[in-house]
Amino acid sequence: MKINKLLVSLLAGVTLLGGVVQAAELSMVFGDTGNALAFLQEQLTRFKEKTGHNVTVVPMPSSTTDQFGQYRLWLAAGNTDIDVYTTDVIWAPQLADQFVDLTEAAKDVVADFFPSIIESQTASGKLVAIPSFTDAPALYYRKDLLEKYGKAVPKTWDELAATAKEIQDAERAAGNPDMQGFVFQGNAYEGLTCDALEWVKSSGGGQIVEPDGTISINNENAVAALERAKSWIGTIAPEGVLAYQEEESRGVWQLGNAVFMRNWPYAYSLGNSDDSAVKGKFDVTTLPIGKEGDTSAATLGGWNLAVSKYSDEQAAAIELVLFLSSAEEQKQRAIKQTNLPTRIAIYDDPEVAAAAPIIPLWKDVFLNAVPRPSAPTKVKYNEVSSLFWSAVHDTLSGNGTAAENLELLEGKLTELKGAGW
Repeated sequence: MKINKLLVSLLAGVTLLGGVVQAAELSMVFGDTGNALAFLQEQLTRFKEKTGHNVTVVPMPSSTTDQFGQYRLWLAAGNTDIDVYTTDVIWAPQLADQFVDLTEAAKDVVADFFPSIIESQTASGKLVAIPSFTDAPALYYRKDLLEKYGKAVPKTWDELAATAKEIQDAERAAGNPDMQGFVFQGNAYEGLTCDALEWVKSSGGGQIVEPDGTISINNENAVAALERAKSWIGTIAPEGVLAYQEEESRGVWQLGNAVFMRNWPYAYSLGNSDDSAVKGKFDVTTLPIGKEGDTSAATLGGWNLAVSKYSDEQAAAIELVLFLSSAEEQKQRAIKQTNLPTRIAIYDDPEVAAAAPIIPLWKDVFLNAVPRPSAPTKVKYNEVSSLFWSAVHDTLSGNGTAAENLELLEGKLTELKGAGW
């Protein structure tokens, strides 16, 4: 890859007034979900037309856990082949030392972004990455089936379970043996941390580790939330959900075989595509709560663009980051991918509202979203999350009760914390 960059650097000079500007050969890593890679290729074509720079995409697995592991290996080795990294919102404190400080490069546009999202990508005063799109999950529901059976959109998790079971059983009796009540992300990976944090937080069980660093997960509300989720397995959710990530959940949903689904906004446009069995048959709402008095919790997600400090094409890489996070590119991403913009003004764009009605509705949802505890746990977050999703997966799988697993988890987190995070 580096030889190819050198050749392009030598051969691709473009004469302009004032001197010679050489087109760069860049590489960026990207994890594909849905048709996101195809859309990115469209963006990179526009970028090349504008700048002359060519970008090669290095595909990554859709699992964020697998991506993070590979990133750490490359960055620890000082890999010069990757110029731009797409990063999860939780990774800034852990990878800050490996990325270029973008504060100066973004000074003219940073005010256009939501301050909280910029803050999430700032570590020790350094802007680690530019936000590309943000995320907050929704409860997808089959409005046609709820109308058919005279059911209201559920407000609590118990209401969801009851409605899911009734409609699932009726649809199976009517001739669809594949119908499921509820699909979500139950595999043992970062996605389960997101789902389970929502179950716990929306039931008054805290945020695993609180903003002040206190380990809070071992409490009766968290236990009740996980036991409730465990009761879904094999009743309203298939046993196979324990291996589902986002795309497996969407696959079941988009075939018309689920009443409810928990997923991110990207699934909205795909669900309304011409080849979707649920086109025009569903809607979205905020995730349920445990009981009256609790508040809905949607895990704050989102993807950002960072420049490797080991890149030998940093100037061109910064151009790419600013282009992909620009207002026009974010608008196109919102319209075509239903990804939530990180620039405030796009939420009031009528073209965006017409193409993706979910986006204006989600402005307040994601601003009130619950963050994963990456800020208080800093470089130890990945281990914290792994311990948490393992305890949750054990519980869902029947390997110990929620009370037993959360007590063990508390002990492991206390040991990991040591004298401090």
